[in-house]
Amino acid sequence: MGCYPDRVPVNEQTTSLGYAAIVDVETTGFSHSSDEVVELGVLLFSFDRATGSPVEIVAEYAGLRDPGRPIPPDATKQHGLQWDDVRGQALDEDQVRGILARAELIIAHNAKFDRGFVVRLFPEAAGIKWACSMDGVGWYRKGFASKGLQQLLAKHQIAVDVAHRALADARNTLALLSVVQSTGVTYLAELLRT
Repeated sequence: MGCYPDRVPVNEQTTSLGYAAIVDVETTGFSHSSDEVVELGVLLFSFDRATGSPVEIVAEYAGLRDPGRPIPPDATKQHGLQWDDVRGQALDEDQVRGILARAELIIAHNAKFDRGFVVRLFPEAAGIKWACSMDGVGWYRKGFASKGLQQLLAKHQIAVDVAHRALADARNTLALLSVVQSTGVTYLAELLRT
């Protein structure tokens, strides 16, 4: 379900697997208390516990959600979604809960933002450990001028078909975390250590 550089083929694994979910939300704004999720993407993947290398995508979900009011123009400018796109839409909560229940870790690129929205919709996510791929990897220390997802993807020459859509950003986050550094370890391995 996707190619990741230097991933360990399933038939060559000698260690146990871990499972993590990458989540991304698109919203009506920045406030966890007054703004609403309009799109949620969740990607569950397995990883080799010994090496920190992603192995394969196990499950994916993308859903739109009606916020109950028009989406502000500034938010639409960011993700491209308008109220007509999401009106009457609802998340498949059972599917999301099923994916989150299999994860021992939830990752988001800017977890401070995504966690507040996800936990409000799915309180059980508060009981799962969270990691931030934006702040949990020393991007500045490694010489990158920005720790923004789109900028990091460009610097790593990871092609982006769609930006600022929930499942696409989750997939792109996994592609970034799959990169093997000059030290021989993936960014995911570094994130798992923090």
